Amino acid sequence: MENYTLFFVSMVTCLVSFASTTSGIATFYTKYDQGKMIVTVGDALWDNGTVCGKMFTMTCTIPRNPIPHQCTGKSLTIKIVDYCPGCPSTIDLSREAFTIITNPVASIINVDYKQYA
Repeated sequence: MENYTLFFVSMVTCLVSFASTTSGIATFYTKYDQGKMIVTVGDALWDNGTVCGKMFTMTCTIPRNPIPHQCTGKSLTIKIVDYCPGCPSTIDLSREAFTIITNPVASIINVDYKQYA
C-alpha cells in the first residue's frame, strides 16, 4: 500500500508542476552587452517591469517551422534583463541560451515557461 501512495503523490506533484507552466513563443537575438545567458521579453510577459531580474525556467516544446527534431529536451533557467517592445515573441533569448534548448536553425519555437522559485 505504501508504494501505491508514494506513486500517487509523485504523480500529483508532476501534474501540478506541469500545469503551472505557461506556453509562449521564443526567438533569439545576437546583439547584447549584458552577458550571454540572458533574455528579454515582450508585452505578454513584461507586466510593467515586474518580471525584470526574475529567473524563469523554460523548455522547448515544438519548433514552429517544418524542420523536425529541433528541441533538445533540456530546460533552461535564465534571468530576464530587459523589455523588448513590439517583439512578436513572448521571449527573446540570447543565441547562447536558445542553443541550449533547441537548434538555432529552428529560429522560432514554442516553449513552456514558469517563474523559478
